[in-house]
Amino acid sequence: MREQGRRGPVVVVTRASAGVGRAVVRAYAAQGARIGLIARGREGLEGAARDVRSAGGEALILPLDVADADAVEHAAARVEERFGPIDIWINCAFAGVLMRFMDMAMEDFRRVTEVTYYGQVYGTRSALKRMLPRNHGTIVLVGSALAYRGIPLQSAYCGAKHALQGFQDSVRSELIHAKSDVRITMVQLPGVNTPQFDWIRTNLPNKAQPASPPFQPEIAARAIIFAAASRRKEVVVGFPALQAIWGDHLASPLLDHHLAATAVSGQQAEEPREPGYRDNLYEPVPGDRGAHGRFDAQSHTWSPQLWATMNRGKLLAAALGVGVAAAALALGARRNPRGRDIVRSSRSS
Repeated sequence: MREQGRRGPVVVVTRASAGVGRAVVRAYAAQGARIGLIARGREGLEGAARDVRSAGGEALILPLDVADADAVEHAAARVEERFGPIDIWINCAFAGVLMRFMDMAMEDFRRVTEVTYYGQVYGTRSALKRMLPRNHGTIVLVGSALAYRGIPLQSAYCGAKHALQGFQDSVRSELIHAKSDVRITMVQLPGVNTPQFDWIRTNLPNKAQPASPPFQPEIAARAIIFAAASRRKEVVVGFPALQAIWGDHLASPLLDHHLAATAVSGQQAEEPREPGYRDNLYEPVPGDRGAHGRFDAQSHTWSPQLWATMNRGKLLAAALGVGVAAAALALGARRNPRGRDIVRSSRSS
């Protein structure tokens, strides 16, 4: 529980209306945060605002498209007018198309890039414009294991996430060079159980699904909030993401063949898409979809890998403690002749 009279941080979350962004909003609301909620769909934003207020936080609804740099800049100004200096900016917004590259319209490819890559660039720019003069603040880029390892049917999304990784390297180096206390970090997510699989643009006959059992959005939110509070450059979530990243480092050509054989069918469910299916590439799908998708039954609710990542200092200290204790016992045995005599006596008997 927050101390009476103490106000929470000022946070901006893009794609706050659904999925991971909605889970992040709920988690920060529990801290009493004052949150600028950015997304296109007003119904989802109103639902997110109710979540914030019911948890004791404050909310400002900002309906806009993150691919519009001027709209993002205007939103940042409105947040600071309402709540004061922005402490944390979380870039969750993205768009996707699930189809072969040669089947995709170039306007659709461009749209995915504008939302998934430029949307995070515009958010980072507006945040830095305000944070740098104060020498305070944190920006979180929400990436993916696909920032390291592309998969079939998602060329536009994978390209945008790869671009974000290089963007972060460059900006972070500039901040270090300037000796700035403003931080930029990136969270690499696995597949997550969000509504995206019910509104992604696709020409495939069957419903979209994650390529492997997904994680619940609350796990992603936990990693994002941890990253914002830590000094880590990157936080990877889940063993599948870690396997994809290291698999690409160690055996990228072999992984190409494995994914060619498994990932096209693996991203399609057995059920066909419904007649009248609507995607959200250019317009939001009506309604408040919340944080979760339709995969609750098979989704991971805990990540031991993330727990180990978040507690690596404690784990290292425990390992060092065990090592020191073992070394002390071994040294004590060598220095105790009586103990050695007992050992020899027991062996001779």
